[in-house]
Amino acid sequence: MPTPSPAALPVRRLTHRDLTACADLSENRGWPREEHKWGLLLTAGKGYGIDDPDGGLVSACVVTEYGPHDRPALGAIGMVLVAERHSRRGIGRHLMRHVVSLMGTTPLTLHATPNGRPLYEELGFKATGRAEMVAGHFTADGPTPDVVTRAATAEDLTAIVRLDEEVFGTDRTHVIARLPAFADQVRVAEDKGRIVGYAAAWPNMDTHVVGPLIARDTETAKALVASLAAHTDRPLRTDIDVRHEELLAWVKQRGLESVAFNSVMTYGIQELPGDWSRRFAPLTVAAG
Repeated sequence: MPTPSPAALPVRRLTHRDLTACADLSENRGWPREEHKWGLLLTAGKGYGIDDPDGGLVSACVVTEYGPHDRPALGAIGMVLVAERHSRRGIGRHLMRHVVSLMGTTPLTLHATPNGRPLYEELGFKATGRAEMVAGHFTADGPTPDVVTRAATAEDLTAIVRLDEEVFGTDRTHVIARLPAFADQVRVAEDKGRIVGYAAAWPNMDTHVVGPLIARDTETAKALVASLAAHTDRPLRTDIDVRHEELLAWVKQRGLESVAFNSVMTYGIQELPGDWSRRFAPLTVAAG
């Protein structure tokens, strides 16, 4: 029987029941299984995939929409994967074209690896920024930033959501409200009783990923990272906007090392909404 062309393979919505198949696909491409992250993305976002007639998934991706439910202001695309045995057959292009078409006029963003960037450029995405992934055991050397931090409480959620929307540029309550269950730590920075920053650390394989990291200024961002590190024995990993040179230099002085660079790309907008100067790291590069 002839192998069907990529364009003939139907794309379907994925659900939380597809979590294991998505994790298998990650593993197939040499990525960590990341079932914890897949679980968040498949519930807070919309998964799309192509079934393999022999079982499992040929390809998958997730879109997380932000803003009004009936008129999203932004869609973040992530976890774009094609099984090794089906690579270089145009299947990733087929899936991405389907998703871009479904999103209509909604502006889109994604973090692209150097290998993936040519495909996204072909589809009309433009590089508008860069993020540097850093990872390692944080060592608390040198003076501690003079900023008050503490564990977040349920009573802080409204203020966190309000600050997040102001900085991110659109509402993502449906994701932020899941942070207390998703993350091992959520901490806030305060000034005279007002929340001026917040950050989370969530488990990913043997590391804690720091994100989101939203802060009034670099000193506040440093204090939040240091406070998260003080409450875990795991290595930290995060993706920092390269424009935050001072924070990047500071974390590298304290044991984190550069792992990779990703291009921040947009479709339908020239740059991301919100205030980049207070947005230091995303929740995850897969969801913005």
